[in-house]
Amino acid sequence: MRTSFVIVTYNSEQALRGALPALAEQLRDGDELIVVDNASADGSADVAAELVPSALIVRNGANTGFAAGCNAGAAAAGGALLVFLNPDARPAPGFRDAIERPVRDDLGWGAWMGLVTMDGGKLVNTSGGVLHFTGIGWAGEAGVPLGAAQGTHEVGFVSGACFAIPRESYLSTGGFPEHFFMYCEDVDLSLRVRLRGGSLGVVPGARVDHDYEFAKGSLKWRRLERNRLATVVRTYPALLLALVAPALVVTEVAILAAAISGGWARQKLLAWADLAAAAPLLRRERKEVQRSRTITAAEFARTLTAELSSPYLGAVARSAPVLLGLRAYWALVRAVLRLGG
Repeated sequence: MRTSFVIVTYNSEQALRGALPALAEQLRDGDELIVVDNASADGSADVAAELVPSALIVRNGANTGFAAGCNAGAAAAGGALLVFLNPDARPAPGFRDAIERPVRDDLGWGAWMGLVTMDGGKLVNTSGGVLHFTGIGWAGEAGVPLGAAQGTHEVGFVSGACFAIPRESYLSTGGFPEHFFMYCEDVDLSLRVRLRGGSLGVVPGARVDHDYEFAKGSLKWRRLERNRLATVVRTYPALLLALVAPALVVTEVAILAAAISGGWARQKLLAWADLAAAAPLLRRERKEVQRSRTITAAEFARTLTAELSSPYLGAVARSAPVLLGLRAYWALVRAVLRLGG
C-alpha cells in the first residue's frame, strides 16, 4: 500500500533531526513524506529537505496552525493511507509496516493510531484518547510502563501525534477543522469518523516516541476550552447534546473555578467569547456534520465515559461522590438514548 506521511512543522528543527531519519529509513518504494512548514524561523523546511531529499516540502507563508497544515499536506498527498505525525514523534523500528496493519488485516477501522510513548520509549504517552461525555479528553494510560500497556483495542479518539486514516475517508469528512488552529482537532475528526459508522483503534506494534510536554503557555487553555466545546456542538447528536447540557453547565462552572484558582480565568472567559463569536459558523458546520451521521445517538455514546481517570484532573474529579454522581447521570442518559432509538 502506498502511504503518505504528513508532518507539520513550526520551529521544529531539532525535533526533525531526530524523527525524520528514523522515519525515512523505513519508507517503502512509492511512499511519500510530505513536510508542511508553517513559516518557521529556524530553517525547519530546509533541514527537512536536507535530511530527506525526496520529501515534498510545502512552505506556508504564515503559521496557519496544525489543522490547516495537515489539510495542506493531505491535499498534496497521493497515497491511499495518510499518516499524520508530530515532528517530535520518532518512529520505532517496525513502525512503517505496523501502522498499515488495520488495512492489511481488514480490521474495518475508520481511523487509528500507533502507540505513543515518552521518556525514550519507557513509558506510555497515550495508548488512545479517553473521552468524557462532557467533551473532556485525555491520553489513555499516560505514564504507564510500556510493558503494561494494553494490546490492540478500541479508543475514544485518535491522537494527532500519530493519526492514520484512509485518504478517501479523510477527504470525504472534510479533514481537520482549520478554525481550531490547534488542539482537539484530532478529537473532532475522530468523532466525525464515528458518526459515519467507523470505529477507532490503536496498533501497539506501531510505536512512536513523543517528546511530550503539557505546559505550553496560557493560550493553550483558551484553545483547548474553545475547541472542546466546539467539538461537542459540532459532533454530538441532538438528543445526546440535550441530555448532557445540564452536566455541561455544571462542568463549565467547575472549570471556571479551577481556572480562577490556576490563574488562567481570563483564557477561560476568552474561550467563551470565541464560542459566542463563532456561533453562526458552528451552527452551519453542525448541520453539515450531522447530515453525514449513519449511527444512532446511543451508538455514538458507546465509547464515551463517565469516569474522570486522568491524573491531570486532580483528586476532586476522582472522589467517590463525584464519580458516583457522574456514573448515575450517564447511566440515565444512556437509558434514555436507547429508548429514543
